[in-house]
Amino acid sequence: MEDTRKYNRREVIQKGLTLGLVAGSTVILGKPDLLMAKEKPVGIPDLVAVKNGEPDAMFIKAIELMGGMERFVKKGQTVVVKPNIGFPRLPEVGATTNPLLVKTIIESCYTAGAKRVYVFDNVVTPTSGNARNCYRLSGIEEAAKSARGIIVPLDNFSYREVTIPGGKTLKTADVHSLILDCDVFINVPVLKHHSSTHLSIAMKNLMGIVKNRMEYHLTGLDQCIADFCLYRRPDLNVVDAYRVLMSQGPSGPSNPQSANVQMKKTLLMSRDIVAVDAAAAKIFGKDPESIGYIKIAHAQRTGNMNLKELKIATYAM
Repeated sequence: MEDTRKYNRREVIQKGLTLGLVAGSTVILGKPDLLMAKEKPVGIPDLVAVKNGEPDAMFIKAIELMGGMERFVKKGQTVVVKPNIGFPRLPEVGATTNPLLVKTIIESCYTAGAKRVYVFDNVVTPTSGNARNCYRLSGIEEAAKSARGIIVPLDNFSYREVTIPGGKTLKTADVHSLILDCDVFINVPVLKHHSSTHLSIAMKNLMGIVKNRMEYHLTGLDQCIADFCLYRRPDLNVVDAYRVLMSQGPSGPSNPQSANVQMKKTLLMSRDIVAVDAAAAKIFGKDPESIGYIKIAHAQRTGNMNLKELKIATYAM
């Protein structure tokens, strides 16, 4: 069967043409490129894009192309997996990270030798409803526990103040203690529309690890999102673009039938949080330069939004 074959780099790039994302080429995700880019040296890619699979299968292929979870998680280490669990919504709405993806990431961490894998999100906001319902309705609580993930109780959050080096607007932040103390931080946002920032992706998802989020809204949301990344960038970013909420974000409607969701069945993975957000923006149909925090973070040299300069592995299942 084709999906069990071992693919060399040229075959991976050829299959990836259906994604429209090829190493060293300037193309828009979702549209096929007419010319194959000149191959760069074989090695670990800067970004991986996998399409047309289920969340678990796409992650397994993506992490393989990135060199395996053992590259990120070593034996005995403590890991934090940070999904988007910010709203009391069913997975079908696309407002929260796919629970099957979260489960598979946790399992992969333990297989790589992790000692403990924590899962949490700061969902205590006026618009999120009952915070415990966010964990339950998203399906993430059950999925995480089934994989031995440790769900952090919402009433047991602790924070410590840190200084943001070079922050233009955000000078300090109260960061969840687990993020400060863990060995590995894996950021797992869902790609979706956002009424204030246009898109919510990897950088925006980091607002769920800080306490003083209202400061972001009061002083400049895009700049604060970009500033925080000067302090802490995740060790790995995995963007869930399986179901994409195209409007009514970030919460979406309570009724899945009312949600404007497109089944894009795509997963992106990168250590570069700016690059992965730029690629996700293209999947959504947006120019990365039109998303304030992406443009600012690129200018602040947090990462690279110019995809044509990156080594990208793409795979269509």
